[in-house]
Amino acid sequence: MGLTDIKKELKKLDKDKLIDLVADLYKKNKSVKEFFDFYVNPDERQLFEKYRDKIFEAFYPKRGYKFKLKDGKQAISDFKKLGASTDLLADLMLFYVETGVKFTNDFGDINEAFYKSLETTFVGSLTLMRKENLLDKFEDRVGKVVDDTSGIGWGFHDYLVDVWIDFYPTDDDEVYEEDTNEIEENEK
Repeated sequence: MGLTDIKKELKKLDKDKLIDLVADLYKKNKSVKEFFDFYVNPDERQLFEKYRDKIFEAFYPKRGYKFKLKDGKQAISDFKKLGASTDLLADLMLFYVETGVKFTNDFGDINEAFYKSLETTFVGSLTLMRKENLLDKFEDRVGKVVDDTSGIGWGFHDYLVDVWIDFYPTDDDEVYEEDTNEIEENEK
């Protein structure tokens, strides 16, 4: 059954039946409840805090010792589906990376899959920031993330530096590239 079929069936219902159906969905489905709670009372800041806490707990669980990257990524995905501002979405994505870097610095190197998850989210957050003209707003935090990865293995720091330079080029970077190209030409 597709969306068109669902719409046809819903149009057949009277107002009271439709309200009962939505109320039933609200009671039985956690994501529907959250969607309607946000729809009725769109407090983005409160919602952001809730999802930021979920991400933090994915790395630093209240019980046990096992981090769950899947839960952190799911929090980002769920937040995005609720239609919150792109500013807060970019902030949440960057927070995921910041928390992963803090976790690594607290407990030591993890594994390649862990860093790939952070790298993907880092690039995604910067891409969103560029699209929405938010790079300047987050520049200090992005720079701190890159600085805080110094000494982390698996090529993680080097990759983040390369990404950072792509999104925040400086005149020094352009001079360095020109000098490197000139040296390569002279060597031929």
